[in-house]
Amino acid sequence: MQLVRQNEKSAMKWHRSGGVVLAALLAAAVASGCAAEAGGSGAGAPGGPAKPAAGQQGDATPQAGPARAPGAYAETLKKKQAARAVAAKKWGLAKTPLAAPEPPETKPRITTRKGFEVRDDAGLPPVFTTVPTKEKIVFLTMDDGAEKDPELLRMMTELDIPYSAFLSDYVINDDYGYFKKMQQRGVVISNHTLNHRYLPGLSHAEQKREICGQQEKILKHYGKRPTLFRPPYGNYNRDTLVVAKSCGITAVPLWSSEAFPDHMEWREWDRDLHPGDIVLTHFRGKEDWKGSMPDMIRRVMKTVTDKGYAVAKLEDYV
Repeated sequence: MQLVRQNEKSAMKWHRSGGVVLAALLAAAVASGCAAEAGGSGAGAPGGPAKPAAGQQGDATPQAGPARAPGAYAETLKKKQAARAVAAKKWGLAKTPLAAPEPPETKPRITTRKGFEVRDDAGLPPVFTTVPTKEKIVFLTMDDGAEKDPELLRMMTELDIPYSAFLSDYVINDDYGYFKKMQQRGVVISNHTLNHRYLPGLSHAEQKREICGQQEKILKHYGKRPTLFRPPYGNYNRDTLVVAKSCGITAVPLWSSEAFPDHMEWREWDRDLHPGDIVLTHFRGKEDWKGSMPDMIRRVMKTVTDKGYAVAKLEDYV
């Protein structure tokens, strides 16, 4: 078993407080920046050359997708980028975010990253930090849910930047409506347990209450049980994955980097982005951070855009 920990300082502080389409078309259509190009280095193991992380290779699992209409998509993209350029100036972004590609017709086959396995894990949800793709895209995810900043809702809607929310009930139960508004804007609500406890320290029954209990809470308030789950602090054991599967979880996305208002933190030795990386951040405010959630978005989007990446929707690939 591999226990995976997020930044200890920020994680424990929170716990204590309760807390890419078509490049040729884009070059003509988008005046705000160069198009996201395919390719790039994969995530490497510490101390070695950069190479694809586990899960970045493999056959695709056929899955029906929408009918393609390249011309219509390019025209829609052109309009969206024009609006995004206006919003980027309004919200103080250094550059207009790049456009992500049209989602794949076939989702990639995702496997557990090497070193993140548990014993006898055949059939259990894969644990991964990077989605297999050659496109220069990353995925933005936000955890917990304590900070409910209305400016974030407006900013992300106007910028049309996709992100995913992994929520814990104990910090969202004072305002389920905030995240309902988020869901109505296209954000997928996913599971981060009821109370954000250290799961490997719990019994099978206690883990079931934390994970499956949150499945039911999300069903009640948002109309659908999640299929994605992120364990608190990135810590899990075999029981975690067995329990998660038993109540409808099909994948466990962790993260390759973490965004703050004033800096980025990196899991990989090269301290860089790679195609398909998952970026973690949190619903937090100035009480916990050196800045606001909009400040964090400005920081992470500058990093992502400067490196030639676009933000895509995780659930289109997983």
